[in-house]
Amino acid sequence: MTKTIRYTLVSIRDLLTSFGPFILLGIILLGVAYWWLNPNPPKTVTLATGPAQSAYDELGKKYVAYLKSNGITVKTVQTEGSSANLKLLRDGLVDVGFVQGGTNELTDDDQSNLETLGSLFLEPIWLFYREDSAARLLTPASLGKPTKNSSATLTPTLASLTQLPGWRLNVGSEGSGVPKLMTRLLEGNRVEAKEIKLSTLDQTPAAIALLGGELDALVFVSAPESLMVQMLLQTPGIKLMDLQQSEAYSRRFNFLSPALLPRGVVDLALDSPKQDIRLAGPTTSLITRGSTHPALLQLFTNAAHQIHGGSGWFAKSRQFPNAQRDELPLAQEAERYLKNGPPLLQRYLSFWMANLIERMWVALSVIIVVLLPLSRILPPLYTFRVRSRIFKWYAQLRGIEDRDSPDPQVRAQLVDEINALDGMVEKIKVPLSHADELYALRSNIHLVRKKLMR
Repeated sequence: MTKTIRYTLVSIRDLLTSFGPFILLGIILLGVAYWWLNPNPPKTVTLATGPAQSAYDELGKKYVAYLKSNGITVKTVQTEGSSANLKLLRDGLVDVGFVQGGTNELTDDDQSNLETLGSLFLEPIWLFYREDSAARLLTPASLGKPTKNSSATLTPTLASLTQLPGWRLNVGSEGSGVPKLMTRLLEGNRVEAKEIKLSTLDQTPAAIALLGGELDALVFVSAPESLMVQMLLQTPGIKLMDLQQSEAYSRRFNFLSPALLPRGVVDLALDSPKQDIRLAGPTTSLITRGSTHPALLQLFTNAAHQIHGGSGWFAKSRQFPNAQRDELPLAQEAERYLKNGPPLLQRYLSFWMANLIERMWVALSVIIVVLLPLSRILPPLYTFRVRSRIFKWYAQLRGIEDRDSPDPQVRAQLVDEINALDGMVEKIKVPLSHADELYALRSNIHLVRKKLMR
C-alpha cells in the first residue's frame, strides 16, 4: 500500500471518527421523525361501493385501477348502497365509501369522525312509471285540471309527488338510502306513506315487476351510466317523471341540485327523450374516516379528479369534484387540491417519492435547524483529535528535558529514552494537512537530543 493511500485512509478514518456521532444523531432524528410522521401509507385500502353491476360498483373498478398504478391495492366491498356504506364507515370496517347526500341523518359523531373528499357527481332521482298506470291512476283531480272530454285523448303524465297516492311504488332496499330520501320528500309534499303502496325490492326485481305490470312505478337514485337507467329510458311504455318543481326542491333541500335531461341526449337518432326533462337529485360524495392515512386521501383525491373531471349528461368539464353540497367537513388534502391542483412534486416524481418528500420536508427542516449549530463544532473537533495524537508526546518530551542532569550516566539514559520516543513518533500517521505539526514535534525531539548530547 503506497503512502498516499495510507494517508488518505487515515484522513477518512479521522473524519468518520469525528463526524460519526453527528451523522448517527442525524440518522436517529430522521428515524424518529419517520416513525412519528408515518409518511408512507398502507399498501391496502378498503372501498365501499354498491350492488353488483351498479354505477358505484363500476366506479369502484376505476378507483381500483388508478390506485393500483400507484402501488396501492383497493379492496372493494359490495353493499346495498349509500346507507350501508355510511354504516360501514361509522363502524370502521372500511376506509372510504360512496355516500349520497340526504340519504342519511348525520350525527355529531359523524362531523367529528368522518370527512369528505368532495362531491363527485350528481345522481338524479329517477322515477320511472308505466304509461298505462298513469292513464288509469291519474284522475283529473290529481292533475289539477277540470274534466273535459277532449282531454281523454291525451296521455296523462306524472309531474309531482302529490300525484302518487294509490300507486304501487318501489323505493328500493333500506341499504340504498332511497327509502329515507323518499320519506323526506313525501313529507315535504304532505303525502303520507300509508297512502302509497310502497315496496322495498332491489333494483333488478323491481324493474322486472315494473315491466310485468306488478308495479306502477319505481324510484332509485343513480348516475346516468347505470345500465338500469339506460334500459328503462329506452323501454316502450315506460316514462320518466318530469319533476316540474326541480328548482324548488333544490331550494327546500340543501342536499338536492336541479338537473336537466336534454332532449335527444339518450339517443339522437331516435330523439330520445322527446323533450327536456327536469330532474333533481343529491350529489354523491367520497366519504372517509378521519383516521385514514393522509397520503391515501391525497391519492383518492387525485383519482376523483381524473375520473369525475370530465363532462357528462349533467355536468360540464371540471365541474366535479367540488365542495358545494357537502354535508361533512372537507378533508385538508381535498381542500388543497381544489385550491392549488395536484401537488408540485407529484407532477414530476412518482407518488411514493413525492409523498415521502412532501411529508418529511418539515421534519428535515427541524432536524437541520437542530444540527446546524452542532455542525460548527465539528471542524475544531476534527482538528483537536488529529493534533492530540501529536501533542500528547510533548508531555514525555518535556519530562525528559526536565530530568536533564550533568551526570553522564543520567544523560545517557535520557538519550536512550528520547531515541525510543523518536522511534514511536516516526510511526504516527496523520493527514497531510497536519504533517507540519508532526515534523515540528520531530524537530523539537532532535533539539532536545542535541542538548542532552552536548
